[in-house]
Amino acid sequence: MKRINIVLYNPEIPQNTGNISRTCAVTGAALHIIRPTGFEISDRTLKRAGLDYWDKLDVTYYDSFEEFMDIHGGSPMYFFSAHADHSYADVEYPDGVFLIFGRESVGLPRELVEENSDRAIRIPMLPTLRCLNLSNSVAIAVYEVLRQKGFADLT
Repeated sequence: MKRINIVLYNPEIPQNTGNISRTCAVTGAALHIIRPTGFEISDRTLKRAGLDYWDKLDVTYYDSFEEFMDIHGGSPMYFFSAHADHSYADVEYPDGVFLIFGRESVGLPRELVEENSDRAIRIPMLPTLRCLNLSNSVAIAVYEVLRQKGFADLT
C-alpha cells in the first residue's frame, strides 16, 4: 500500500498539528503543511504535542497551495469540509491518497471545495454544531483509509 498523505491547509493551532503529527507517525502517513501557519514550526508547544515522534515523521512544507498543487496535482485528493455533500465513509480511497483539511477557524476556502465538489467529503455530525476538532477529524479519516486497506503494515 502506498502511503496516506495528510495535508493541512494553513493550520492555526500548534497542539492540533502536533497531535496530527503523532497520528501520522504511528500510522506511517506523510504530513504536508501548507503555509502560512498560525504558529512557528519550532514552537515548543508543537514539538511537545508531537513529543518523541517528531523525528519519525515524514513532513513536507509548502509556501502556498499553488506550490503544493504544482508538485502533487495529479494525485488522488479528497477535500474535507462541513459544506460537502458526500460522506467520508462512502469513498473508496486509492493508494497514495491525499486527504486535505482546512484551517481550524474556517476550514478550506469555499471556492476550493466548490471546484472539487466531486471529491469534497464531510464527516457526519449534528447540524447544530460547527465541526469536530481538526486532529480528531484527521484521525477518523486516516483510520477509515487504513480500515479499507485491512490495516496493512500495522500490528
